[in-house]
Amino acid sequence: MNGIPLKSPEEIAVMREAAQLVSRTLSAVASHVKPGVATSELDEVAEDFIRDHGAVPAFKGYGAGKTPYPATLCVSVNEAVVHGIPGSRVLVDGDIVSVDCGVVLNGFYGDSAYTFAVGEIADERRELCRATYESLNRAIDKCRAGNRIGDISAAVQDYCVSLGYGVVRDLVGHGIGRELHEPPQVPNVGRKGVGRKLKVGMTICVEPMINLGSPEVETAADNWTVVASDGRASAHYEHMIAIGKQGPEVLTSFDVIEAVIDAPYKQVV
Repeated sequence: MNGIPLKSPEEIAVMREAAQLVSRTLSAVASHVKPGVATSELDEVAEDFIRDHGAVPAFKGYGAGKTPYPATLCVSVNEAVVHGIPGSRVLVDGDIVSVDCGVVLNGFYGDSAYTFAVGEIADERRELCRATYESLNRAIDKCRAGNRIGDISAAVQDYCVSLGYGVVRDLVGHGIGRELHEPPQVPNVGRKGVGRKLKVGMTICVEPMINLGSPEVETAADNWTVVASDGRASAHYEHMIAIGKQGPEVLTSFDVIEAVIDAPYKQVV
């Protein structure tokens, strides 16, 4: 296994429950993503929902050797790529906001992210979201036993670079299971046919982080929020996937999110 834990079908079934709870939490949050709402309100909705369903927020208190992460969600607005700390910032019409959520349920982690449009967004932001979402779908198609991590990475990079976007290199997807971050790392840049070979039973999070401009990022003064260095918008979507005998098994769901809002990916097409 080279240090990569392989999960049994029974373990994957439990992981699916954690993954689906994350998706349902994002669905609960989705109806609150609107102009005039503070990002802290989204965090409160998520924490209440997770605890009401017998789980624990995975992100809250995370971070050995640095300031522990203080919230349930990562809420990253506009130029914030990931790890935005919810607070007093109020969403306004035209924002895009990545909401990343993790839970621990029955000993396993779930993790997913979705970028929402707040009201009416500019065409260039709409297209950025569409491209990031599509790159995730292309990457998932490469999540097959016998393929390599580089096949996933290249699917994201080749598509987004062809459209002129900046693919963030400094942050990666990851394995997941009894820990939030397990091997292998799953970069969004790479070459086909390179890297770890995918095996049945591997469980990974694939999460394209795509910038409207430069791929360069930096960490803000709060020691958590990662922002695009050029100040332009960024989009982020994440699915949790098991490598199955018949192909990729997507354990999380965007359908439950998009069923309850008027401005899901369908508006971003």
